[in-house]
Amino acid sequence: MDDARFPGPHRRAFLATTGAAALALTGCGSGTGDDRKTGDGRPKKGGRLRAAFAGGGASETLDPHLANLFADAARAKAQYDKLADYGPDLSARPRLATGWEPNTTLDRWQVTLREATFHDGSPVTANDVLHSYRRIADPDQAFRAKASLEPIDLDASRATGERSIEFVLKRPTAEFPNVLAAFGAYIVPEGADDFDRKPIGSGPFRFVSFAPGRSAVFRRHDAYWDGAPYLDEIEFVVANEESARVNALLGGQVDYAHELAPTTARAHEKQGRIEIVRLRNSAMQAFCMKTDRPPFDDARVRQAFFLIADRQELVDSSLSGAGVVGNDLFGKGYEYYADGLPQREQDLDRARALLKQAGAEKLKVTLDTSAVAAGFTEAATVFRDQAAKAGVTVEVRTGSKDSYWADILDNGTLCCYRSGAMPIEAHLSQRLLTDSTTNATQWRHKDFDALYQQAQSTRDTTERAAVYERMQRRLYTEGGFLVWGFADWIIGTATNVKGVETTAPANTLDWARFDRVWLA
Repeated sequence: MDDARFPGPHRRAFLATTGAAALALTGCGSGTGDDRKTGDGRPKKGGRLRAAFAGGGASETLDPHLANLFADAARAKAQYDKLADYGPDLSARPRLATGWEPNTTLDRWQVTLREATFHDGSPVTANDVLHSYRRIADPDQAFRAKASLEPIDLDASRATGERSIEFVLKRPTAEFPNVLAAFGAYIVPEGADDFDRKPIGSGPFRFVSFAPGRSAVFRRHDAYWDGAPYLDEIEFVVANEESARVNALLGGQVDYAHELAPTTARAHEKQGRIEIVRLRNSAMQAFCMKTDRPPFDDARVRQAFFLIADRQELVDSSLSGAGVVGNDLFGKGYEYYADGLPQREQDLDRARALLKQAGAEKLKVTLDTSAVAAGFTEAATVFRDQAAKAGVTVEVRTGSKDSYWADILDNGTLCCYRSGAMPIEAHLSQRLLTDSTTNATQWRHKDFDALYQQAQSTRDTTERAAVYERMQRRLYTEGGFLVWGFADWIIGTATNVKGVETTAPANTLDWARFDRVWLA
């Protein structure tokens, strides 16, 4: 889910939680099925799993195109499918689409659908796909995937058969599969409109009941194209406070608790009461320098700040060790990541020399932070102390949780920043092009834009990767993101919950995916 996990969405919206804890539980975690995991470790069917997420209160909806919170995304994933979704390396993997093929100029793509059915037994067709995308693109609506689908000329795109579509694009787009995998780009039946009372999707679970802000229950869809789930039912319950989710898990009221704090994980890991699952590389942690204004309009000052940071200390202190160090680039471990660059280390002498060259000795800067995200205020304090060793005075300014993301987008000079998982291509297009709408570093270079367009027009994957590496090398040298770490996304489960994927960053296909989970 953002800063969105994705083309289009903003992380601040996706991570928002509202209201006090509300935990509405029905049924029993052991379920009614008797077909369970046997002693030989093979999964068996049966039972109801209860999963606790932070929710959105009484205004919640099951409309998958309005999915905003992690809870929304998990419920949508249970009911619906997309044409593609992201694998652990953030490359697009086929789902309802069996494959895709571009023309030589990369501005027309042929997409073929698999044989799949909706919960009412009707087939998923090309017309359903075009209807879904046109609904998302409605100019009078504010659906999350709208920006992601912008490259498609939906007036010119057409069904070429019951299960085949020709997508006509507005410009060459080598990474078009990322559009198909975009957050919120779910396929709904043509004519669907009653999403909260009678939602029909093609996902692994079918609708049973929904009480906004409290609970949603779904039952196994035996005819699911990817194989029927092991569980009889999945119930999503709302618990906005982390303490409520943890206590419900410890008390046996829920079986799965989403988004736990590093301190919670450390306290309960290997204690035998619950299991802790760490989804690695899920959230970039950074300081964002505005490159269009003093003092960070001087590349030497930015380079000095790269060398001031002790990344391991920031990970240990701000994330309680629940993460890995970064190297001033987004997307560690993702497709196209420039992993050949040397790991940057703290070098205070070199930092002082660069500041002197820039005429910035005894520099004073304000670092904006907020309690809007875990570790932000701690990271600001740690970096303040690190900077002091290089003769830089950092004044920490704590802003409002409610307006922080809007405040730091264009204002200030230095701030705490984070981003969820998304393809590196999406990070570049959303945040680092001249016309990017979430360009927090104010990085605007026409030659950099041209490299992005070159990458998007390059059909050969190896050649395209080389262009992305050129772009990343420049950001590594003089960009505005000081990426000091990548945080784990932490989930807690009951000890009898099996099959939870451990290698999928948050917002990818196998995150919050319950059709492959079972109760032992």
